[in-house]
Amino acid sequence: MAATCYRHNHFLRLVLSCRKITAQVTNTSTSSIIAMASSSEQEFVAHYRAKLNRFPRSHHFWDAKIASRVGEKLGFRLREIGVNAVEIDVLEEQSRPLHYRMMVLPLFDSVKRVGVEVTGVDRLSGGLHP
Repeated sequence: MAATCYRHNHFLRLVLSCRKITAQVTNTSTSSIIAMASSSEQEFVAHYRAKLNRFPRSHHFWDAKIASRVGEKLGFRLREIGVNAVEIDVLEEQSRPLHYRMMVLPLFDSVKRVGVEVTGVDRLSGGLHP
């Protein structure tokens, strides 16, 4: 999708794996990352180690609570640099497996709670978002 299709100058993309969640915001005109937050940051190391050493071993090292905290950190970083609105790719979010979609919705909610508008979340279908 070309950058001209976005209504905002900032695009929020999530990179998900079973080990971590990373949220990065890019400036659509320069394609440069202007802010990011990840579950691999120092704050989450204790949680990660606890999941790693648990028996039976878990295959997912982050959850909705961690996603929410990552969203909060990202929201604060965006506000700090003066960004008050971002847009998500609704089709990309809808293409995710259901369990991932359920776990990332709190991230979007946290970004919004901090005061950064997240355009596109309201268009996520399937009744996953209030």
